[in-house]
This record gives sequence, structure tokens and C-alpha cells, in this order.
Amino acid sequence: MSNPTFFIQECPTCGRRLQIRVEYLGRKLVCQHCQGQMIAADPTNLRWDCAESNNVLLHRADELLETVTHRKSELQQYS
Repeated sequence: MSNPTFFIQECPTCGRRLQIRVEYLGRKLVCQHCQGQMIAADPTNLRWDCAESNNVLLHRADELLETVTHRKSELQQYS
């Protein structure tokens, strides 16, 4: 049985450094901490488009704000 090889990739949503198996390169992954989505890519071989990264962050922030707003309205209904 061989040991898996990992690389480190930062989650574009929460910034957590994640250990990702090399065999997952190119696959869509979900951060187990924040549920942010990303494509597994070795950062040493990748150029990030800052505008795209900002759009991902803004989209995730909108999702989180919508969740909070929804929960607040549910709590107010039952109060």
C-alpha cells in the first residue's frame, strides 16, 4: 500500500490551507470548513485571475448574508 502524495492549496473563500491529494488535481472540491467550492490545482503551476477570485468571494459573502437574513426572519416568525 503506497502513501498518498499531497499538495497545499488555499481555500479561495476562507483562506484555510488545505492538504489535497495529487490524484484530485483538476477536480471540483468543497472546503470542509466553509463549504466553499474550488478546483484542485497546484498553486505553483497556476496563475490566479484576481477579478475571478474577487467574484467568488463576493458570491460566497452574498450566500452567507442571505442565510443570515433567512434565519433572522424565521426566528422573528416564531417569536
